[in-house]
Amino acid sequence: MRALHVITGLGVGGAEQQLRLLLRHLPADCDVVTLTNPGSVADGLTADGVRVIHLGMAGNRDLGALPRLVRIIRSGGYDLVHTHLYRACLYGRLAARLAGVRALVATEHSLGDSQMEGRPLTPGVRALYLAGERLGRATVAVSATVAERLRRWGVPANRIQVVPNGIDLARFAFDPVRRHRTRRRLGLPDHARVIGGIGRLHAGKRFDVLITALAALPADHYLLLVGGGPEEIALRRTAYEAGVADRVLFTGERPSGPDGGPGPDLPSLICAMDVFASPCPEEAFGLAAVEALASGLPVLYASCPAIEDLPAHTAPAARRVTGGPEAFARALAGTRAAAPGPRTAAEAARHYDITRSAARLMDVYAATVARQPLPSPSSAPSPQGVPSP
Repeated sequence: MRALHVITGLGVGGAEQQLRLLLRHLPADCDVVTLTNPGSVADGLTADGVRVIHLGMAGNRDLGALPRLVRIIRSGGYDLVHTHLYRACLYGRLAARLAGVRALVATEHSLGDSQMEGRPLTPGVRALYLAGERLGRATVAVSATVAERLRRWGVPANRIQVVPNGIDLARFAFDPVRRHRTRRRLGLPDHARVIGGIGRLHAGKRFDVLITALAALPADHYLLLVGGGPEEIALRRTAYEAGVADRVLFTGERPSGPDGGPGPDLPSLICAMDVFASPCPEEAFGLAAVEALASGLPVLYASCPAIEDLPAHTAPAARRVTGGPEAFARALAGTRAAAPGPRTAAEAARHYDITRSAARLMDVYAATVARQPLPSPSSAPSPQGVPSP
C-alpha cells in the first residue's frame, strides 16, 4: 500500500514526532508532505529514509498551494491519503478528492473542549472543520475523550476510529547510569528533587503554574522544562520574579550541552526526573505523561485522557490535581513524602505500545482502501483488565 501523509508542519511537536514514530512501524510505503515549516522532524524522517516534500505554503489562505498538492497526489500513485492537524486536514482532503483519491483518513491530534491546536473553537472553525471532515472516509481520534468530543461536534460515530498515540517502550526504560550522566551534564546536584515538565512552551500548557509552585517548595527542588516555544521569555520572567530562576532549567526544542554540542535526548531527560507534572487543563491525549509512566515516574496531571480512559489500577502512581500552583505544590510535596517505588513501566504505558497503534491503524487503512465497513472499536487488542481504547 502506498500512502501519503499530509501535515501542517514538521517542527518539534507531539503530532509531528508521533508521525515519525508511527512511520517506523507501519507496513506501508509512505511519503510525507509538509505544508510549511520543514523543521527538525523533517530531518529525522529523511534520515529514516522517508521522502519528505515541502509544499512551501505561505499562510492559511495561500490557495495556490492546493493545485500544487493535487499534482503531488496525482503523480504519486497513492492508494490512500492521511492528513494530520487542522490546516492540513482542510487542504489535504480537498486536494485528494480533486486528485481522484477517495481513501481519506484524518487524525485529530489536538481537540480540546474550548480550543484546537491553540485556536479558539469558534462557530466558524467548527463549521469549516465539519465541512472538510465530510470529504473523508474515517476520522481517527487519539483518545476516547477526543472521540466523544468529535461526536458532540456532529461527526458521525461510524466514521470515528480510536487509534491512540503510541510510544517506544524500550526507549523510555529507566537507566540509572543515564540518569547520573544526564544530571551531571545539566549541572543538577545529586540531592536535587527534579520536577519535569515536557511540551511546547505556549500559554495553554500552563507551565507558569509549575514555576509558581516551585517557589513554595524547598530549595533542593528543581524544575526541568523540556521544549521550546513562544512563552519561554515570559516563563523565564516568571521564574525571575518568583525568585527561582536559578532552579528552573530550560532545555529548548533540541537540547544542547554546555559546549553547544548535542544534549541529552528525551528519554535521558526523563531518567533525570523524580516526578512528572502537567498542569495543562485541556489535553487531547497526554503523550508526555505516558512516556513518564514508561520510565516509572509518579505523574501529576490536570488533564490526561491517556490515563483517565484506563482503569485506575493501570497507573497507580498517577494522580489528577485540580487547582492552581498551591494544589500542585502540595501534590509535589506529597510525592516526596511517599516511599519511592521501582522505576518500572506502569501497565498504562504498556497499553500504548506503538506496535499496537500501528496495527490498529493498518486495519483502518485496509477497510478504507477496500471501501469496507470500518473495524469495530471493540476489535482492537487490549491487555487483560484494560478496555480497548
